[in-house]
Amino acid sequence: MKHNISLIYGLFLVVGDFLALLAAFGFAYVLRVSISHRPLSATVYASDYLQIFLALLPFWILIFALLGLYTSSIYEKRFNEAGRLLIGSFISLLFVIGYQYAVDKPIFPARLVPVYAFVLSFIFLVGFRSLARYIRAKLFKYHIGITNLLIVGNTKIARELVDLLSDSQTSGYRIVGVVGDSAHVREHFPQIPVFADFAEAVKKLRASDIHSIVQTEFFAAAEHNNKILEFAQTKHIAYRFIPGNSELFVGNIGVELFRSQIPVIAVHHTALIGWGRIVKRLTDIIFGIILLAVTLPFMVIIAVLIKIFDFSGPVLYKDRRLTRFGHTATIYKFRTIKQAYSGSPEEGFRKLGRPELISEYRRRGDWLPDDPRFSRIGRFLWHSSLDELPQLINVVKGDMSLVGPRALHPDELDKYDKRDLILAVKSGITGLAQVSGRRQISFAERRKLDLYYVQNWSIWLDLTILIKTIRVVFRKIGTS
Repeated sequence: MKHNISLIYGLFLVVGDFLALLAAFGFAYVLRVSISHRPLSATVYASDYLQIFLALLPFWILIFALLGLYTSSIYEKRFNEAGRLLIGSFISLLFVIGYQYAVDKPIFPARLVPVYAFVLSFIFLVGFRSLARYIRAKLFKYHIGITNLLIVGNTKIARELVDLLSDSQTSGYRIVGVVGDSAHVREHFPQIPVFADFAEAVKKLRASDIHSIVQTEFFAAAEHNNKILEFAQTKHIAYRFIPGNSELFVGNIGVELFRSQIPVIAVHHTALIGWGRIVKRLTDIIFGIILLAVTLPFMVIIAVLIKIFDFSGPVLYKDRRLTRFGHTATIYKFRTIKQAYSGSPEEGFRKLGRPELISEYRRRGDWLPDDPRFSRIGRFLWHSSLDELPQLINVVKGDMSLVGPRALHPDELDKYDKRDLILAVKSGITGLAQVSGRRQISFAERRKLDLYYVQNWSIWLDLTILIKTIRVVFRKIGTS
């Protein structure tokens, strides 16, 4: 397309990665050969070492490219990018070691050099890409690298796009117009031009000022849709289409030939099918057992503290919750509510003599900032999410997963849109909603994140959520 900012940024990443890798291997050589005085396993001169890696590093970059590290769908996601950098570096190092065996000639002066190079390459690559991301964000503030976007359609998705991308200095997009009589745009973003139809938009806007078109509405008249697509093609403008029923197309999609003749789009309810379910279950078993063993001493201490602060009640709170395919399972949590106020929230507040808090509790999405039903230790456990540690037992048993949507109570099911879709996977101890500001986002937003997870599952997404969960939990413990 005419607007080549993403291509330029991708080339910048290629050059930067190459230099970062060259620096890592050079520094690894210096650390082991020049600084360390231990004997070397082979004599490899610095000039020969440098020449070999100048020849091999393009293959390293090629492996990165095959892993998608130079596409926006990857480098826009920091944790996904870091994970692929780690795996790509490991695969590439194996390639280098394989080359050494193939030529039967030492290219490393000592065995520790590739170890140093692997560690340093990952550190340098992550550091460079963080710097590149920072530089690009700074350039946005000077209107450099901005993509001019024309949005077509007067739909909810179109309004969400305007809200999301209106600040060009943070989004990297400048909305040059919206096609459709949008009262929302006229009221909240008067600086953005609104056009009655596409013909008016292309008449008042120069084609050179449009870098990308996003269509959010499929018009009943086919010629209207054809005109938009043909305009984008003839003017070499990037084109994207967001279907009105967007939930249909964000799951696991496959394009195949039906009866070997008719092309069809197959949309699965969730990407978590086939081998994905096997990988996820193995991950739950392995990490669940490890985490259960590590946290068991802490759980014993917590159990003792619960008994000290409220001796009359049980240590564990057990509740029946819905999980995959609508099956029910007994979920374990540390008890955080005083035994005197046990039962449903309505029962608890009535026992407390504060029935007026019930409506506020439900309005906030089933929580109160200073819930008076909590015991002293219970408030800390709830705030730090440590009350959910016993759910590791559920994970090992197979009732739950480490990562997944929030476990639903049977009575809550009717409150959820697309509830059957949420139940397409096992519920989880943690999830997108928990690491995205569990109590700072609305109930509807939490459900939307649950749906996104169900339809867009990947092992990378699970690892990202787990890493973010650790950070969130430690932050909560530190502020409790």
